[in-house]
Amino acid sequence: MVKKVKILAIDGGGIYGIVSAMILSELERLTGKRIAQLFDLIAGTSTGGIIALGLSMPDATGKTPRYTASEMVQLYEANGNQIFHRSLLHQALALGNLLDEKYPADGIERVMKKYFGERMLSEAMTKVLVTAYNIERRDAYFFKSHKASLQDDRNFYIRDVARATAAPPTYFEPAKIQNISKSQEFVLIDGGVFANNPTMCAYAELKPLYPDATDVVVVSIGTTGNKKPYVYEQARDWGSAQWVGPILEIMMDGVMETVDYQLSQIFNTIPQKDSYYVRLQAMTEGKIAFDDPTEANIRLLKEFAGKYIDENQPLLNSLAGQLIESV
Repeated sequence: MVKKVKILAIDGGGIYGIVSAMILSELERLTGKRIAQLFDLIAGTSTGGIIALGLSMPDATGKTPRYTASEMVQLYEANGNQIFHRSLLHQALALGNLLDEKYPADGIERVMKKYFGERMLSEAMTKVLVTAYNIERRDAYFFKSHKASLQDDRNFYIRDVARATAAPPTYFEPAKIQNISKSQEFVLIDGGVFANNPTMCAYAELKPLYPDATDVVVVSIGTTGNKKPYVYEQARDWGSAQWVGPILEIMMDGVMETVDYQLSQIFNTIPQKDSYYVRLQAMTEGKIAFDDPTEANIRLLKEFAGKYIDENQPLLNSLAGQLIESV
């Protein structure tokens, strides 16, 4: 009999990854288990991809995940200013953000190399799926650890996967990476352009990976803050320049909400009592830029996450019990 399949998916959202990591840290505390031990498949986009990779990468012994969810919180606290850093010269040459990417890639690349070193996707301690988009071939690309363990041409250094999934257009230049076999080169941008909420991508892997599964638990971690309204009196006279910022935000929010709607509808029709879908999403009280790692913003994000955890303790306790049941 196939055990209950448990899927975790983590949204993109830059520095909001602190909130996701704190919620996951609470699940680790409640269960006494690492996230990679609790879930059969972990999917992530952008900052969610970085978290998914960190929580599933093995330590030096190869027997235990290298990072706890709490340590992934520290990744953002300790390195946010390095990831989202630009010199005055870069800012001037880019005319703010008009002629070049907002941030040079060397900062995020140093941090990803520091945290992930020479580890490969094939070494992940549970199945991992990370999203990116290939701008040369014009198609979605899915990094899959179970494929990487079987095919060298699907295997990559984890640091390169993290760099590719977290490359939002206008913020970082596209990632140009090679697979382990060096047989192919890929030019990739942030998976958030098509799957900022990767939960449906993860759910689509259920039957191919577990064809006999009868019960499934899907846990989706959101990263959205309060949404800024755009009123008719302003938007009616906007041209392309004014729409650039809002439309990207609206499209990403719309994709996240659509996936939540789709999965809610699907699971409402599933008769099995042991199958369910839950979306954990801490709404912040005000808009915080996803690329603003200042100490004040990090403190606010941690406060919002703490408040969400406190207010939803019964839900998290119940979820922890369900997750530990079949470990």
